[in-house]
Amino acid sequence: MTAIPILKMGNPILQAIAADINDPVSEEIRNLVEVMRESMDAAGGIGLAAPQIGESLRLVIFEVPAERLQKEDEAAQDDVPSTILINPIITPVGDEKDWGWEGCLSVPGMRGLVPRYIRVRYSGLNIDGEPVSGEASGFHARVIQHECDHLDGILYPERMTNLKHLVYESEIQAFMESYTAPVE
Repeated sequence: MTAIPILKMGNPILQAIAADINDPVSEEIRNLVEVMRESMDAAGGIGLAAPQIGESLRLVIFEVPAERLQKEDEAAQDDVPSTILINPIITPVGDEKDWGWEGCLSVPGMRGLVPRYIRVRYSGLNIDGEPVSGEASGFHARVIQHECDHLDGILYPERMTNLKHLVYESEIQAFMESYTAPVE
């Protein structure tokens, strides 16, 4: 297996609604997961959706090391282990949202301030076709929502409420010096 380049914003596959996976335990899906892992690692990401490598299927993977999770979410204790979700469903737990800076392998070099639900429930299938479910909060919940958005043809800039908060990473320090937090 080898890494595949990540599709960039504007590619029609990233704008489409991905298809359900009917045979989650197939060798094809196992191979796809391995290619996704290699592609995510090669690009330095913490999550990836199948459409980002040109496969319009409802499959996401993510993994957040403890040091990155604690940098993004001071309340976090442990890492987010390597997770595979096939045909995922996410449901907000409550109406409370928080603002956070997001980047995306499909929108390289940029960051945007995006409102997301603070807590979500998720369910789907694992690589063995077994049901998985759980609850996530903070940055973990943000990662799940971000990756699952890819399955519905949504990139994070579409979730933003003010494009003034879409900045190049190289300019973020200058931006932060004059930044005013958004008010809902």
